[in-house]
Amino acid sequence: MLARQSDISERYLAQLEAGEANYSIVLLRRIAKAIGVHLIDLVDDRPERQLEAVLLEQFVGRLSPSQLSEARDLLVRHFEGKTSARRKERIAFVGLRGAGKSTIGQLLAGRLKVPFLELDRMVEQQNGMSLTEIFEMFGQETFRRGERAALEASLAEHPSFVMATGGGIVAEPATYELLLTSCLTVWVRASPEEHMQRVMKQGDFRPMAKNIRAMDDLVSILRSREPLYSKADIVLETAGKTPEESLDDLLARLSVPQLSAARRTA
Repeated sequence: MLARQSDISERYLAQLEAGEANYSIVLLRRIAKAIGVHLIDLVDDRPERQLEAVLLEQFVGRLSPSQLSEARDLLVRHFEGKTSARRKERIAFVGLRGAGKSTIGQLLAGRLKVPFLELDRMVEQQNGMSLTEIFEMFGQETFRRGERAALEASLAEHPSFVMATGGGIVAEPATYELLLTSCLTVWVRASPEEHMQRVMKQGDFRPMAKNIRAMDDLVSILRSREPLYSKADIVLETAGKTPEESLDDLLARLSVPQLSAARRTA
């Protein structure tokens, strides 16, 4: 029956099952569709999931995008408790490099009199080497684990802070979800041209080196990450503004007096 429904011969299915034949994603997808499961479930080697988790996943899968957003908000409010209530004490900036996260973050931390943290620098300190060396020697997976560990350490150690995160933190769903639920997030946004100019003004010409399509690549990255960055609580437009002007804009939207009062009673 499986051979008929997947259009794969019985002999080949037997060889696949015995580990004696080569397979492809296309073949596995056809088999998964034939037996009515997702491809990821067919190859998942994690321990068997609890029934409630499976049922919840099926229920959530039927929701519309707007309902999914509402469901997530309800779950966060219900289960996060004090952590959710204290999110405003931890402000995290997200966005591409060159947006002004570190510059504005340092100004904000000074104004609020809280520590300023740079997640990338913390990963470098943990590993005793630069980000470039980490990527070259150990790869992105090692960096992402270090990034998650650095975020968890920051949350455990500091009741309040201002943090600048790396531009790619949104690419790791588990880490980004932790950031969104634990911190008040601010997407520091600028035009592609300003991103490039600010990076080069810092003395880093690598974005343009040997890459005549650097600007096209930057626009493409921005476009692909916009849905993720837009999950932030606040979108701070910095185009055409000085860091001080951007800070004033952000302070007005953060209701700083409430933040200060919350810190005194924490």
